[in-house]
Amino acid sequence: MRRPSTTRAPELRHPRAKQERSSVAKTLGRRMPEHKSGQGSRFTSQYGVQRLVWYEEYFDITDAIQREKSLKRRPRLWKVELIEKANPDWFELFRGTGW
Repeated sequence: MRRPSTTRAPELRHPRAKQERSSVAKTLGRRMPEHKSGQGSRFTSQYGVQRLVWYEEYFDITDAIQREKSLKRRPRLWKVELIEKANPDWFELFRGTGW
C-alpha cells in the first residue's frame, strides 16, 4: 500500500515589502533552502520573497493545488488576516531541514 505524501500550500513573504507568493510544495525541507539561496524561482529571487509565514498540509496534491488557486484569487487583506490568525507576529516558520 502506498504511503500518503504530505503536500503543503505555503505562503512566502518579503520581510519589508508587500510581495507574497503562494505555491504548492511537496517537500518544504528542500524548497525553502532553494528559495533562501535565490534559486527557488525567478519571482522569489527577483523580489526577495523567502520567509515562510504560513502553510497548510494536504495529503492529496489536487486538494493542495485547488487551495493554492483559491488563495491566489483572494485579496491581499484576506491573506494577511489568514496569516495573522495562525502567526500574529509573522515569525519565520521554517527552521531548517528537519522538516
